[in-house]
Amino acid sequence: MGLFDFFSKKKKEQLNEGLEMTKQSVFSKITKAIAGKSRVDEEVLDNLEEILVSSDVGVSTTLKIISRIEARVARDKYLGTSELNKILKEEIAALLSENGNNEVVGFDFAKRETPYVIMVVGVNGVGKTTTIGKLAHQFKMAGKSVLLGAADTFRAAAVDQLTIWSQRVDVPLVSQGMGADPASVAYDTLKSAVASKADVVIIDTAGRLHNKINLMNELTKIRNVMKKVIPDAPHEILLILDASTGQNAIEQARQFTAATEVNALALTKLDGTAKGGVVIGISEQFKVPVKYIGIGEKKEDLQLFNKVEFVDSLFNQE
Repeated sequence: MGLFDFFSKKKKEQLNEGLEMTKQSVFSKITKAIAGKSRVDEEVLDNLEEILVSSDVGVSTTLKIISRIEARVARDKYLGTSELNKILKEEIAALLSENGNNEVVGFDFAKRETPYVIMVVGVNGVGKTTTIGKLAHQFKMAGKSVLLGAADTFRAAAVDQLTIWSQRVDVPLVSQGMGADPASVAYDTLKSAVASKADVVIIDTAGRLHNKINLMNELTKIRNVMKKVIPDAPHEILLILDASTGQNAIEQARQFTAATEVNALALTKLDGTAKGGVVIGISEQFKVPVKYIGIGEKKEDLQLFNKVEFVDSLFNQE
């Protein structure tokens, strides 16, 4: 099986289960919206707009979706309400596909001569450490050697939590404890990774600094120090967002992408929320691709995000 074997039957079942709360919420609202209606008309579209916004798809993305459905209604003249889920699935998938990054982002280790470096950012409480642990586990299960770096040195709990995860998934950790210079930890981690010929390095960073300027300066410092060891590092700056916070997750994405060069997103805690629509909004609004989704607490409950599969699962009533 390949790294992050997304399309296995088990993975699809996990995705369906993880999105169950959002699916039930959306379907129940749509059922009420079309009650007594035989065709998609202006009233149905108004109700649908309200449903999507309340599901944290976001106003901007919702308006684009409604516009596409309106165009389809005008083109096809008559669309029955029984087809609404199918139409939604097709139009949302098409909208997201137009933004690029439609394919699952894989990993090519064959040509790498140095470790693949992932720097993880995000506010406290979004599942940052847990996601790092899950990533480490899945890389290891794929036969890759992994090294973790505890560069979130502002909180003792952050170092302790990462230590627990490193032990749980049996992956080595470089740590200098609370109060250490984060850039120094990152430097030592990369030096160790190069010496041990590790395949993947995952660096944790502080979840909160006093303001955006401090955040940007700290992350820039860590990145610059990494480049002294591996010139093109970090290869991935992964922003972790909590899907259950809905529109707050979109605002955090906006702030972090402005503060540093984020090039991948992970949405966590999808299994415990009815706000799964936020994944659609974030995927459509930001040029940064959603790369991972967390759909449970187990080590295996982290998946590479695929827009088509996600939308298909969300609007599939079977």
